[in-house]
Amino acid sequence: MDKVSASAAEAVSDIGDGATLSVGGFGLCGIPSVLIQALLEQGTTDLEAFSNNAGVDDWGLGLLLGAGRIRRMVASYVGENKEFARQYLSGELEVELTPQGTLAERMRAGGVGIPAFFTATGGGTQVADGGLPWRYDDAGNVVVASPPKETRTFETPDGPREFVMEEALVADFGLVRAWKGDRHGNLVYRDSAQNFNPLAAMCGRVTIAEVEELVEPGDLDPNHVHTPGVFVHRVVELTPEQAAEKRIEKRTVTPR
Repeated sequence: MDKVSASAAEAVSDIGDGATLSVGGFGLCGIPSVLIQALLEQGTTDLEAFSNNAGVDDWGLGLLLGAGRIRRMVASYVGENKEFARQYLSGELEVELTPQGTLAERMRAGGVGIPAFFTATGGGTQVADGGLPWRYDDAGNVVVASPPKETRTFETPDGPREFVMEEALVADFGLVRAWKGDRHGNLVYRDSAQNFNPLAAMCGRVTIAEVEELVEPGDLDPNHVHTPGVFVHRVVELTPEQAAEKRIEKRTVTPR
C-alpha cells in the first residue's frame, strides 16, 4: 500500500517513447512541474498529451514542446504558448482542439469506464461536422482534419436538440500535482489548483502524483479527499524548494 517513490526520476522511469499522458493543471496553476522536468531529463519523446493547455514557452508542458518531445496534443486552450502555435502552424505538431467542458468530461468518462457520451456542445459546427485542422504541412496545407462525429436528436425541456457523441480519453500515464497526499495515494488539492487534476488522475492507467506535503495514512479527513488512492499508483514527495516554486502566468498589479 505504500506508493511513495524515491524520486521523480524513478516514478517516471517506465514512461516510454510514444506514451499518452493526461496532465493536470490550468495555465500554470496546479501543473506537475517536477514530474514534467523529470520526463524532460529522461529524454522520452513522441508523446501525446491530454491537457487543458500546454503551459508557456519555458515552463510546464512548454518545456517538452520546446524540446520537440510532443507529437500530438488534445487541448482546449493554447493561446499563451508561442512555440505551440509555431509548431502547429508549421506542421510539426498535431493538435485536437476540444471544447473545455467536453475535454473535462472526456477525461472523467475515461476514468469511470464510460466509452462515449452525447453533449450539445459543438452541435451544428465543425466539431460535429468534421474538417477542423489537426495537422498542417510545412506549406500551410491541412493534411489531417477531424472526422465527422455521430450526432443524435434528443428531446429536452426546450424541445428536440442535436447532440454530438464524444469518445472518452484514457491515457497510459496520468501526471498530477496535489497539495497533500498520503502514502496510500489519497490526494487533496488546494483551491483552484484542483482544476483538471482529479480528471487527469482518473483517466491515467498508471497515475503519478507529486505532493507538496506527504502525510501518513489516516491523517487526511476522508471528507476532504478529492482523489481517492484507488486512482493513484505512485506518489512523489516534493522538497520544500520544489513545492514553493510556483510561477505566475500573467502578473497583474494595481497602478500606483
